[in-house]
Amino acid sequence: MMQQYCQMKEQYPDAILLYRLGDFYEMFFDDAVTASSFLDLTLTGRDCGLEERAPMCGVPYHAVDNYIKRLIDGGFKVAICEQLNTPAEAKGQLDRDVIRVISAGTLVEDNLLDEKQNNYLSSVYAADGGFGLAWADISTGEFNLYEYKGANFDMVLEDLLVTVNPAQIISNAQAKTLSLPLIAAGKLPKLETYFDWAYLYDNAEKCLLKQLKVGTLASFECEDKRLAISAAGALTEYLLSTQKRSLGHIMKLNFVKDNTFMLLDSNTRRNLELTEVMRDRKRRGSLLWLLDKTATNMGARKLKTWIEQPLLDADLINNRLSGVEELYNNTALRDDLTLELKSVRDLERLSARLAYGNTNPRDLLSIAETLSVLPRIKKLVKPCKAKIIKYQGENIYENTELCKLVGAAISETAPATLKDGKFIRAGFDKTLDEYRSAGKEGKNWLMNIEASEKEATGIKNLKVGYNKVFGYYIEVSKSQVDMVPLRYQRKQTLVGGERYITEELKEIEDKIVGAEENALKLELEIFDKLCAALREHIAEFLATASALSTLDCLLSFATVAVNNKYCKPLINEKVKHISIVNGRHPIVEALSDGTFVPNDTLLDGADNRSMVITGPNMAGKSTYMRQVALITLMTHIGSFVPADSAEISLTDRIFTRVGASDDISLGQSTFMVEMVEVATILNNATEKSLLILDEIGRGTSTLDGLSIAWAVMESISREIKAKTLFATHFHELCELEGILEGVKNYQILIKEIAGTVVFLHKIVRGGASKSFGIEVAQLAGVPKPVVERAKTIMKQLEAIDINRDTNSIMLSSKVKKAQQMSLFADEKAENNEVIKILNDLNIETCSPMQAFAILMDLKEKAGK
Repeated sequence: MMQQYCQMKEQYPDAILLYRLGDFYEMFFDDAVTASSFLDLTLTGRDCGLEERAPMCGVPYHAVDNYIKRLIDGGFKVAICEQLNTPAEAKGQLDRDVIRVISAGTLVEDNLLDEKQNNYLSSVYAADGGFGLAWADISTGEFNLYEYKGANFDMVLEDLLVTVNPAQIISNAQAKTLSLPLIAAGKLPKLETYFDWAYLYDNAEKCLLKQLKVGTLASFECEDKRLAISAAGALTEYLLSTQKRSLGHIMKLNFVKDNTFMLLDSNTRRNLELTEVMRDRKRRGSLLWLLDKTATNMGARKLKTWIEQPLLDADLINNRLSGVEELYNNTALRDDLTLELKSVRDLERLSARLAYGNTNPRDLLSIAETLSVLPRIKKLVKPCKAKIIKYQGENIYENTELCKLVGAAISETAPATLKDGKFIRAGFDKTLDEYRSAGKEGKNWLMNIEASEKEATGIKNLKVGYNKVFGYYIEVSKSQVDMVPLRYQRKQTLVGGERYITEELKEIEDKIVGAEENALKLELEIFDKLCAALREHIAEFLATASALSTLDCLLSFATVAVNNKYCKPLINEKVKHISIVNGRHPIVEALSDGTFVPNDTLLDGADNRSMVITGPNMAGKSTYMRQVALITLMTHIGSFVPADSAEISLTDRIFTRVGASDDISLGQSTFMVEMVEVATILNNATEKSLLILDEIGRGTSTLDGLSIAWAVMESISREIKAKTLFATHFHELCELEGILEGVKNYQILIKEIAGTVVFLHKIVRGGASKSFGIEVAQLAGVPKPVVERAKTIMKQLEAIDINRDTNSIMLSSKVKKAQQMSLFADEKAENNEVIKILNDLNIETCSPMQAFAILMDLKEKAGK
């Protein structure tokens, strides 16, 4: 047996091998040492012919799923080695083999998966100048692939992996050489190198064609995407080799074309709190939490994908919006559809388990229950006019015959396992009913034997019992053993008595046990036939599941829109601006007491391209900027938005740089993190992007920070020309209005009362004159002596602030003390030259910062 174990283990050196021995899964040697420590199991040993006992630990077979989940969550792989025959069938050593390798990306069991989130396995194929990426969810049958060639492809790959959020990533060897900081920091799974031969194009294509049962990949629009096919073929090979069974539910590919959806980097996802909040990484308070009013798990998973992958095609977006609008305007349809969808089970994962071969009787009941609802849902959506709703209705496949068959076969009280039977309804099969009848009669026989033997022997406490090892027996206590007749044959000795068998009891045992075994065998045969019949319709089930989940998402959007008074946004190729009237932050509004202050926004890509926003902390600058980003994103996923009206231009990327934090995992300081994020934005943003920038430059000295912030705004305004919201405490940046094209100043209104401030949360044109930092510190509860001392220090600093003393300088030939313009050299002659240049330009009044900007612009244009 140990030789057999070692042979198995050699084939799976990177996995914990769970080796079935009777009612336990055992682990030996290094696996036992590792697992006993990680799972807190008792480490024992076993003699196996070696000089030292083999370390050993085990878990009961009926509780193994809990231990597997803990191992997978801990980053381990698990190989399941099962007994393939019974002791009765085997001659000597039992046959065993590994029937499956379980890893983070290959889970199919409900109790091991998050029901509202996809569980993707990704495959990366890196080649010179590009990459292929494939990702599949074996628990649903979804299979996607993508290809990219061009500059910075490693950055594109990382953004895509963040979007997909895979549980596990396999790759070719070359992919391991790419610079992927999030993987290095442990924020994405590490790349697991898989066999390079599996990524060879010919092998990969052949594997895909065989799995999909097609002669060409042309129908999937990817036949010329060699990098993507290499990644997808290797992924298929990995699944087949680890799962060791046919994966009949993986029957189509979805090739993701360029510009299909908006890439959102990890910073933007975190800062906008799309699926979890930054503070505690909980779902409550995220955009997903707000928008998810889905009735099905399938809908919840699809909604999460929609939020993470905003569309870039105006027609597809408007298709969704039209569907939401029809449901929004039809209360009766909304209520009826919600009620029916609540009876829909997870047909997507049920279909996958059916194809996978690990379904159970309750799964079949769930499929039948879902099939019974389909005619009513189809009837409800049939009158709808929105194309997207009509299309989903047409892709709901009814099958009343199959529904009736399963309903007639499977008992309503069926258990979740097959091993004990009793899941086929009485009356469904005549032979099965006869076996069961024999079993019931046999129990009556046993009761009669017990009564007659008590009377015949005079042994009043005699009883007839049964266990799996010894079968049926007559048990007599020690005190009455001398009354046992000679016809009793001793079967087992106990501490308190003896167990016997008689010829009559043997005959009854054969009848009962034979009937029970035959009944169970027949039930399993009936179940297999039912599963085979259902498997013929898996393609229909999956198409129906997709249609139902889409309807669920649209219905969720409509429900949220009605409950929160959202409006339908306008988006098309002609809209070049972001214009929002009385916009609100969807999350803050939902969590507030109803006193949220709405604000307008205009970013037109021309005169109003950038907003420089000033005002104190806590006044609402970050909330306002995030609400603009969220309204833009919600529009792109096809949702109504929190505003009186909204016109949103097609936006290729949303970038955010909000807040301050270091990244210990990457060894980066707060300021380094800030600059890396800024660099990412400047290197990837386009004029169609939306930029949310908060407090750029605050992580370093005032002069350095101001200079960086100024330069960043110049680059955005003159080169990138993206729509930008720029919040800052550098009030000098307010002078950019009039210097840089498209820059406008805005401030958050506050009111000073009795030495403190009241936040009005209203954004208006103009720049703030101060930041009210000390007043905010006072509101936060900083001790009064510290606040008063801060005010004194600020007055002293203001008295020696040269920039404040020269805030407005009259420029003419009569100006005295020109050397006060501290942004230039101290020599009087050079200052006079500066003044002369400004006078020649007919500029009579400006601040030192404005003068500096003007001169730098002249210098750039003149080349000197």
